[in-house]
Amino acid sequence: MPIPMILDCDPGHDDALAILLAVADPAIDLLAVATVAGNQTVAKTALNARRMLSLAGVRGVPVAAGCDHPLAGPLEIGDYVHGESGLDGPVFGEPDVPLDPRHGVELIHDTLADAAEPVTIVAIGPLTNVATLLRRHPDDRDRIREIVIMGGSTERGNHTPYAEFNIHADPEAAAEVLGSGIPTTWVGLNVSHQALVTADVLDRIAALGTPLARVCVELLTFFGSSYQQTWGFEAPPLHDPITVAYLIDPAVLTHVRVGLRIEVDGPYTRGATVADLHGRMDWEPNANVGTVLDRDRFWDLMIGAIDTLGRR
Repeated sequence: MPIPMILDCDPGHDDALAILLAVADPAIDLLAVATVAGNQTVAKTALNARRMLSLAGVRGVPVAAGCDHPLAGPLEIGDYVHGESGLDGPVFGEPDVPLDPRHGVELIHDTLADAAEPVTIVAIGPLTNVATLLRRHPDDRDRIREIVIMGGSTERGNHTPYAEFNIHADPEAAAEVLGSGIPTTWVGLNVSHQALVTADVLDRIAALGTPLARVCVELLTFFGSSYQQTWGFEAPPLHDPITVAYLIDPAVLTHVRVGLRIEVDGPYTRGATVADLHGRMDWEPNANVGTVLDRDRFWDLMIGAIDTLGRR
């Protein structure tokens, strides 16, 4: 049976590829997409989600714009990576997927209420929508099977020296989600930096020869230029789709269960994820933290999804 899933995202180039993977694979039943301010403003991330679903030929999945600022602190957006539109690179037409009039948090709540079984939330942007859902509708905890999160790192950060962007954007929300008691699995930079979009990967996508494949190459080429300019990467890491790939094929990701904390106060480390990998802190294990990616399995799933959608 397909896994019922809600995608909470902030497209964003890597979010865009996560959307494609979620709608292409029969192991996933994508029920709804909520967007949040992060890689761009919430209006732009909602537009970008609609663009990608339109491009994929998917019409029946509702998309709603959620929270436009973090629980605390100012909004910071990732335009230095994703550009003015949030999906710079290709030229998009007007999407034919409508914007749902509900707030994104209420779309998540209604979708959970209507589901016949507990739903997995895949959260690949700042965790503001999910934390707000749990504040407004605490009983929804019982309707969530698991939250799979792209966020954090067991090593260094990217937005700041020790904080990954999604968690730094709203560390209070991340801490509330972590403390909610809902099972969580975290895919951090230490994992996603094993999913580099190398030249051979771009060649495999380009060789598919479909209009969708060409758009994906354009997206990843722009994304790669941003990474090279900002961090000196020769090839960019494709962060977000790993979360969806893990649901499709759990063998994609090796993870360990450890004590995890979110730093909210440190003047230099705010937004850092502190994973007690070696059991030094006497913390009760409270999260699954990813450590190793099966790169070949991941890219076979991702490129296979682009191929499947491009030939529909």
